[in-house]
Amino acid sequence: MTSETKLKEMGIELPESPAPKGSYIAVCQTGNLLFLSGQLPTRNNELIYKGHVGSDVTLEQAQEAAKVCMINAIAALKSYLGNLDQVKKIVKLQSFVNSAPGFVSQHVVTNGASDFLAEVFGETGKHARTAVAVPELPLGSPIEIEMIVEIE
Repeated sequence: MTSETKLKEMGIELPESPAPKGSYIAVCQTGNLLFLSGQLPTRNNELIYKGHVGSDVTLEQAQEAAKVCMINAIAALKSYLGNLDQVKKIVKLQSFVNSAPGFVSQHVVTNGASDFLAEVFGETGKHARTAVAVPELPLGSPIEIEMIVEIE
């Protein structure tokens, strides 16, 4: 089963690739690696949640936000590649969690992204990752995730 078929089975329709919020491109290719710029949890160009995880945003909401970041990242991949059949491996995620003081479950928040990628891509979606706390993110986002992808 292809990843695009899996997304349809899950009832997920990919949005248009979100436009960059600054002076950068969404996807940069070198050789057979794609470096995806950080994705925010937006739907229809609006953040689904704002604020610090652990005070303004619950753990469950942050996990949902991490999944939405990956939906947007997959949309950027599809926009760049034309289809997702060229994805050979999700290599690495780097997750930045806008954390309230004392919140130490960035790794659990990021599971929302990792679990989703494994569900969509199977073994191809299993990856290395880093999940770090930050005091603020662009637009007040609770999370931002960047990704490295190997293609055929």
